[in-house]
Amino acid sequence: MRLLLVEDDLQLSESLVKALKHDGFSLLAVTHGKDAINNIAVEHIDIVILDIGLPDMDGIKVLKRIRAKKLNCKVIILTARDQLSDKVTGLDAGADDYLVKPFEYDELAARIRALERSLTNRTQTMIEVGSLKLDPNGHVVHWENQLVDFSKKEYLLLKSLMESAGRVQTKEALEANLYDCGEEVMSNAIEVHIHHIRKKLSKDTIKTIRGIGYTIRKP
Repeated sequence: MRLLLVEDDLQLSESLVKALKHDGFSLLAVTHGKDAINNIAVEHIDIVILDIGLPDMDGIKVLKRIRAKKLNCKVIILTARDQLSDKVTGLDAGADDYLVKPFEYDELAARIRALERSLTNRTQTMIEVGSLKLDPNGHVVHWENQLVDFSKKEYLLLKSLMESAGRVQTKEALEANLYDCGEEVMSNAIEVHIHHIRKKLSKDTIKTIRGIGYTIRKP
């Protein structure tokens, strides 16, 4: 399950990122609407947690653009606007849920889990890239019909690359996806994980795009 948090309050964003990663969610975090739209267009995103009051554009406009592109992701709106008319506007624009600030993290997590259940059939689908198969439900990976064991971070890194097969992911995006806020990250952590994955699969499985990041090419 991959989340995108769109929130310009850095203190709130950092606390949500830490809590969500602690609960096992994979996520990206941005502060501007345009960054949200760009990320949703190129990344595999299941649920968007979208603040309405963004610095560059209204969150409702972001939501409308997401729906106009027919992107298949769920959207939870976060806002300080608590009028019924505001809720109706958000839901009519295509939001799947609506949460008024201030809120308790446990309530947000419960709403995410509810949307996650609605995506169950999708999240249980096997991810296949050539001879590489990953089962998100069982958290197992098969390479050329053989079961391969991975550490948690190796598995999450491989899953992230397979979900966006054919697209390049930057080292910074992968680090943000794998590590909690405040967790110390070695400068070569991603390179080390990639090295271990290649040893277990094939050195040609993951392609290095020099100066940018990594990709798994579609066959």
